[in-house]
Amino acid sequence: MIENNWNTSLYEGKHSFVWQYGEDLLQLLAPQPEERILDIGCGTGQLTAKITDTGAMAVGIDADADMIAKAKSNYPQIQFSVTDAREFHTETPFDAVFSNAVLHWIPQADVVINRIYQALKPGGRLVAEFGGKGNISTIKQAIYTVLTAMGQSPEKLNPWYFPSIGEYTSVLEQQGFDVTYAHLLERPTPLTDGDRGMENWIRMFGDRFFVGMAPEQISQAIQTIENLLKPILYQNGNWIADYRRIRVVAVRRGGGKEGRSEGVRE
Repeated sequence: MIENNWNTSLYEGKHSFVWQYGEDLLQLLAPQPEERILDIGCGTGQLTAKITDTGAMAVGIDADADMIAKAKSNYPQIQFSVTDAREFHTETPFDAVFSNAVLHWIPQADVVINRIYQALKPGGRLVAEFGGKGNISTIKQAIYTVLTAMGQSPEKLNPWYFPSIGEYTSVLEQQGFDVTYAHLLERPTPLTDGDRGMENWIRMFGDRFFVGMAPEQISQAIQTIENLLKPILYQNGNWIADYRRIRVVAVRRGGGKEGRSEGVRE
């Protein structure tokens, strides 16, 4: 897995839509007062804070130290920690696990789902949204086309995992969950900052494709990618990202099954 190295200022300033679109996911979560809820991939903490506003007790984890530092600064009253979702464990199980725009960064789906299973009480629920099959397919194809022409190997640096509903729900069921809701939705997403919107997006979420390239090469590549995308994803002075998202609700089965542990790093 290629590790994340997030720019928190760019994330909060130009890509706040990530957590803003996740706000209505909280309706599926339906947090109740005094429930213990784990927010996996909490970022800078906005949705974790909204969960606590309901009277629930939320804990936020994220693998990126800068994200957690910013979350602690934003919401010092909430417990946040630098933790990899593939390695998380807890002595006190949670009533629910929540995750927004994170699971498509973790291709080891069976490992993280096992960790979620172990973190939940029997009957506890997982509520998540993440990139599904076909997510940003136009952007991804343009990146591949341009970098391949420059002699790069983008397929080796691809950080994303965009499963189908069938693929992901099968893993959930194999790991001890009953899937009660799953939906794939189209969500064309306007990017902020006008003409710079796509460049900002690529530098924020696709920076791993440019590892080892000189700054001028990166700028040239991004400009060429923009040229390919403009006839398709640029409308009325603004860029649009071709998002497709999976929303899923799954309930941990209880009594007897403890989930598979193959490949889980303790």
